Parts: sequence; C-alpha cells; structure tokens
Amino acid sequence: MPVDMKLEVVVIGVSDVDRAKAFYEKLGWRLDADFAKGDKFRVIQFTPHNSSASIIFGKGVPAAQPGTVQSLTLAVTDIVAARAELAGRGADISEVFHYAEGPFNATGDRPRVSGPDPERRSYYSFAAFNDPDGNGWLLQEIKTRLPGREWNALDVSGLADLLHETEEHHGPYETTHAPHHWWDWYAAYFNARRDGSSPDEAEAAAERYMKEVLGISSR
Repeated sequence: MPVDMKLEVVVIGVSDVDRAKAFYEKLGWRLDADFAKGDKFRVIQFTPHNSSASIIFGKGVPAAQPGTVQSLTLAVTDIVAARAELAGRGADISEVFHYAEGPFNATGDRPRVSGPDPERRSYYSFAAFNDPDGNGWLLQEIKTRLPGREWNALDVSGLADLLHETEEHHGPYETTHAPHHWWDWYAAYFNARRDGSSPDEAEAAAERYMKEVLGISSR
C-alpha cells in the first residue's frame, strides 16, 4: 500500500515580510505561526480557510525569488462569491475568466476569455490575483469533483448516489450471467469508479474481474 503523502506547505519568496503578512491577514487566512530567531531568521505560516495545505514565507527561509511562484490554485465552489469576498478584502483580483482551450491551457493568441465557462463546468472557471510581491494565485471553481479525485471517503449522500449507480449497472449483468454474489461485482465497480474510471469503464472492469478472477460466465 502506498505511503500517505499529503501536500502540506508551499514556500513562497517575499521581499517584505511584514507587508506580506498584512496582505494575507487581510484576506482572512489563518495565521498559524510567526517565529523569529535573532535578526536573520523569521518564518510565517498562513492557511487559506478550510485548506489542508499552507504557505510559508519569511526571512532566512529557503525560497524562490519574490514574485516567481505562479498559478497557486485555490479551489472554490462558487467563483463569483469567492471573487467578491477577496475583492472586498482588498485583493486586486481579475474578473472571472475561462481558458479558450480548456483549464490551464495558456496557448494561443488569446488564451483567457472573459466570463465564466458558458456551461459552468467544474474546473473550467477562474479568477486571478497577485500578492504584493507578484506571487500569482488562481481561484478555480470546482462544484463537483471527477471520480477518483478525492482521497477521503464519500459522505452518506455521495455513497448513496454511487450505490444507486452501481445497482443500475449491475442489473443487466445479473440477468445475463450465472448466479453470483452481487457484492463481488459491486466491489469491483466501486474500486474502478474511485480510481477515476467512467461508469462504462467501471462496468467493464467489474465484468473482467468476475470472469477472470471468480470464473463467472454468461448464460
């Protein structure tokens, strides 16, 4: 089993520690630490609201040059509301935009198109702002994550939806194959969906498992 590895901290470079601290405090981010040792070392840590990862900056901290860290991405469920909140807290934030060729695709003569994604698809709408040193941030609207994009267990509602979906896909299989334990098919389907497969791909994976591992054949 793979060892857990959680992205914990991104270190950014700043030229004025107090100015950077004041900026991120004004955004409403949680101040986790502000430690100093003498005149040569100081480390500050902030965490965006409800984020599992934090940023660190300071003096004597190994970091990229101020302003060189770009496209730090903050996932939000409502980009219009999130943009309005940051603007109200003093961030010089862009209007909402989407990429003409798809998320993060900066190719072409006019990669950014004004306005949110016309279909308001998850992952497609953005807004951008910089801190005082020019380190760049993006807001990305994610209303619903693609299958396999979350490590945490499904909540009750999500689990119920996946169970219902699994039942619908298992039905045709059950009527065309030899008697079997439904939970074996469900487990294989669940596993494939959590790994990012589409419903059709998960169905095929479950059928392969039943045939190759358990020897269940069609009638």
